[in-house]
Amino acid sequence: MGVKCRNCPIRKLPLFDPMTSDEVEFMEHFKVGELSISPGAPILSEGGNTPQIYTALSGMGLRYKLLEDGRRQVISLVLPGDFIGLQAGVMNQMTHSVEATTSMRLCVFDRSELWNLFRTQPERAFDLTWLAANEERFLGEALAALGQRDAYELLAWALARIWRKLEALQMTNGDTTSLPYRQQDLADAMGLSLVHTNKTLAKMRAARLAIWADGKLTVPDIEELEEAGLCRDTPLDSRPLI
Repeated sequence: MGVKCRNCPIRKLPLFDPMTSDEVEFMEHFKVGELSISPGAPILSEGGNTPQIYTALSGMGLRYKLLEDGRRQVISLVLPGDFIGLQAGVMNQMTHSVEATTSMRLCVFDRSELWNLFRTQPERAFDLTWLAANEERFLGEALAALGQRDAYELLAWALARIWRKLEALQMTNGDTTSLPYRQQDLADAMGLSLVHTNKTLAKMRAARLAIWADGKLTVPDIEELEEAGLCRDTPLDSRPLI
């Protein structure tokens, strides 16, 4: 079974909305186990169907779509607390893939119990709806960023959003955090070539705006980075944890 929901190491972070004792008890019945995933291993595959849905307990991954010619669009990063597989739970198949970037630990839930959650736990059902709506909001922001920001603004926006999320997860240490992704992952997320991404990151490094090297991201001044990314005054909302 692994970690019981009442002892969840991320549940009490300020980023996540508190749960009632009844909700915690329900989640302990909803959860059927935990799964360890190795770096690079698939979690869910586009077009696939699975009897399980997940919450990332630790580690990092990413969501992506592949075009017919093999080109890849990264949709979003997967970080602790993120819910994985709701699409398959509702639509019976995935329209994107999810894979682990680092070693990951996943809380596993039985998808067949999803309807029981909606029937007996209306507050938890609303939380799922909120997560889906928030994902739609993020995709809208990302589309606006890709369409309207230049490369420098775009990468500043992306790194600032990542930093704020990791900060809320208490995964930053001073002005540094672990960011074990590849530049190709960021390029695939931003719709840029690897060469353009590399040159733009070099400009940001020279300006001491953001330094990303050897799996570490250093941000000397997050507000300055947000200003460069045109994303100031966008505090991270607290959110449900499934």
